[in-house]
Amino acid sequence: MSKVLFFGTSEFAIPALEKLRAADYELAAVVTQPDKPAGRNQEPLPSPVKVWAEKDGIKLFQPPKLEIGNWKLEIPEAALYVVASYGKLIPDQILNLPRLGSLNIHPSLLPKYRGPSPIHAAILNGDKETGVTIIKLDEQMDHGPILANSKFQITNPKTGYKELHDKLAQLGAELLIQTLPKYIAGEIKPKPQDHSEATFTKIVSKNDGRINWSNPAETTDRQIRAYEVWPVAWTTLDGKRLKIYSAAPMSVIPADEPESRKWIPGQARDDKKQGKLIISCGTGELEILELQLEGSRRMDACDFLNGNPLGRSNILY
Repeated sequence: MSKVLFFGTSEFAIPALEKLRAADYELAAVVTQPDKPAGRNQEPLPSPVKVWAEKDGIKLFQPPKLEIGNWKLEIPEAALYVVASYGKLIPDQILNLPRLGSLNIHPSLLPKYRGPSPIHAAILNGDKETGVTIIKLDEQMDHGPILANSKFQITNPKTGYKELHDKLAQLGAELLIQTLPKYIAGEIKPKPQDHSEATFTKIVSKNDGRINWSNPAETTDRQIRAYEVWPVAWTTLDGKRLKIYSAAPMSVIPADEPESRKWIPGQARDDKKQGKLIISCGTGELEILELQLEGSRRMDACDFLNGNPLGRSNILY
């Protein structure tokens, strides 16, 4: 089997590593990002890939910056580089070192959704279909020719980031193992992307989670599902941040609430009979299922309403 050098950082990369090991590819080493400060104490936190590599006794490198410099002296030789959610652009001088080049697993159907947040984008846009693509890397981001792709149908309208991430990570790992033997044997001719069809995603920020209640209920529901892991969709209630972890759009306004049609976006409706918290949106309403008020614990809406009764005077911003 060809010797592989693997670049990866997040959980998305783990299934590919496990598939490579199970298929008896020799992992020359794993390259991952340096530990990053996390939590209240800002203590260094290792990446999921580092944890996996150390557990399995795989040689590990965490360069603060990728430079050609002493690369050949420090990093073991490999016939092929495989990249999955590494999180940094790799210089083309490094990408071109291995005899078979460098391949990347990207969680979208390229050229759609190039960039760092394709899974978020698929949920935010309400896509019914997404997938994974194996490309040969070049000097531009997610720009290289395609070796293979595999489609995934989003059939569950409640699909959130975690579920879709895990499905695509597994699908990408399986596609990699199916593709590698043919690629190594020279049986696959990489096909250039149609760059005129390219769309791009951006780095997700905390502020992307802020809810604009003037948006339709369906749009806000997608925002909540896309950002359920991080940064978590949020709004403010009486000056405190209110995180919303899950919700459900309501397309029908209850017959016994005709006045609700006149409510402004962000106004809260406490349905005490059913223990429901309902928020008016630009169009439609959103039932909040799970939430967390600043300084409190995460809880379902019924428990929240027991300690925080809401009414017309409560408006979320």
